[in-house]
Amino acid sequence: MRDINLPLPVARVVLRPIYRVTLNERMPWRLQRLLLDIGSRAQPLPAGTRVHKLRLGGRPAERITAGSESQRGAADAAGGAVLYLHGGGYAVGSLATHRSLAARLAHETGCTVYVLDYRLAPEHPFPAGLDDAEMAFLELVESVGYRPDRIALAGDSAGGGLSLATAQRLIAQHGHTPAALGLIAPWTDPNRIPERDRDLVISKPWSRACAAAYLGGGDSTDPGYAPLTGELHGLPPTYVQVDKSELLHTQCVDFVADLRAAGAHVRFTETQGLWHVAQLQAALVAPAAAALTELAEFLREAIQPVSKRDLG
Repeated sequence: MRDINLPLPVARVVLRPIYRVTLNERMPWRLQRLLLDIGSRAQPLPAGTRVHKLRLGGRPAERITAGSESQRGAADAAGGAVLYLHGGGYAVGSLATHRSLAARLAHETGCTVYVLDYRLAPEHPFPAGLDDAEMAFLELVESVGYRPDRIALAGDSAGGGLSLATAQRLIAQHGHTPAALGLIAPWTDPNRIPERDRDLVISKPWSRACAAAYLGGGDSTDPGYAPLTGELHGLPPTYVQVDKSELLHTQCVDFVADLRAAGAHVRFTETQGLWHVAQLQAALVAPAAAALTELAEFLREAIQPVSKRDLG
């Protein structure tokens, strides 16, 4: 199936009622998950995508690659991979909902993309998801054989916050610094209450329900739960994307400012006219596809930097 390019106003009209019905704090989590999985069928995979199911860090996962077997082997031999952590407020989202986005990253980075089905709240509150992400990264290093500095962590919304928390834990506890962080509208502090009631995708009541479900009986001051409050020194190159219309826009702006103050190399893109994690609809909306391509280029350059020898 070829990409199409819906005009942004049309896409917004189509998506608004879908998200308002699906991401609703009054709806059971299991039903939200089911509806999102069903809706993901409208997000096609690029031609030539290969999806291999496996277990990673003790959890179900998918290994997504692009191109022929020989091309795939060359990419693996180069030692580059992306570990992608999906969004969904730590309570919804799945391998299915983010398979199309991850597949596009695999095609555009030329690297293998691993998508992790980490445990979700409220059944498995913090730090279950963080523990799963940590173990997945360590397995890629210790069992699969990737170098830590050739594995990028990427994620959207809650998955972006989880990527940051995972990087902080890997650096502090294992001495592993990932190649890069690729963060789409990262939710880095669930304690912060949005300034507005909603954007096109998420609402304040739904986000507060997610934050409470994820915290469970934990400590809200734990930097693993709110990584914006954690150690930002020593993080790898980081790319943050967010749309100006999002509830998380202000939080992302503050996060980028804190990263720069900590001396991190940061790239920051603010789009206008998209919506929260519009990159999920990259096959349907050209500006979302362009944003995802920029993220893929950043990750590719961080994972497989061009050497002087390569340049001749």
